[in-house]
Amino acid sequence: MTATDPALTALAQGWCALSLLHGKIESHIERALQSGHGLSVREYSLLDVLSRQHNGPGGHLQMKQVADAVVLSQSATTRLVSRLEDRGLLTRYLCDTDRRGIYTDVTDAGLTLLAQARPTNDAALRTALDEAARSPELAPLVTAVEELKVPA
Repeated sequence: MTATDPALTALAQGWCALSLLHGKIESHIERALQSGHGLSVREYSLLDVLSRQHNGPGGHLQMKQVADAVVLSQSATTRLVSRLEDRGLLTRYLCDTDRRGIYTDVTDAGLTLLAQARPTNDAALRTALDEAARSPELAPLVTAVEELKVPA
């Protein structure tokens, strides 16, 4: 294949459309979360991921797992955790079985803020998808997102 190969060009156009859709959605949600709750998309995502942990075996995520879930580097995730901890939304503690491991939990204040922000996030996502669906190049991607079934 060459750089002018139609298959590569179509692939690149598809990637650009996906990137555009992601940017539009993230930007719309960011504005809604910031204005309504003082949260960034990354902060909301981190609170959401950490709120789904449980106390059973394998229920608490290591920092690398958290970083992968919110699509940040480990160092950026650690800084984000520190900011949210400073705001009283998260707490950190040592793992009982491995004293080198540090776990992070959402505080009651963090869970309350997350519960308040979740409808805002969901409504902003719906609005952003509806707007993007009116664009011919983005409509198929919106349909794919809407039909995506994520395992529970």
